[in-house]
Amino acid sequence: QVQLVESGGGLVQAGVSLRLSCVASGGTFSSNAMGWFRQAPGKEREFVAAISRFGGTTEYADSVQGRFTISRDNAKNTVYLQMNSLKPDDTAAYYCAVARDGITSRGWRSDKAYRYWGHGTQVTVSS
Repeated sequence: QVQLVESGGGLVQAGVSLRLSCVASGGTFSSNAMGWFRQAPGKEREFVAAISRFGGTTEYADSVQGRFTISRDNAKNTVYLQMNSLKPDDTAAYYCAVARDGITSRGWRSDKAYRYWGHGTQVTVSS
């Protein structure tokens, strides 16, 4: 059973940066793509970013393109989300997830493409 633990969230002012981390255990980390999603109160969970097994391909939601960067370190079983120029609209619980076997990048934006999920880390951005 794969376990994911996110960290790095917090309460920050608009314009600053945060880096989220997600450490995986219980599986072969480099076997699957990884993704980040977020969910704000009263809203549906939405795709933020995803990265291929060895980091060669990434994809981003339009709302974070150019501000957020996803990366991974397979030696540390960790995926990161560097978030710059944070805005109040970025306020949400952020979750990392492991993609299901065989999912291609065309499927990354759907939460149904992911098999394992972390418990989330809260990011709150004040104006």
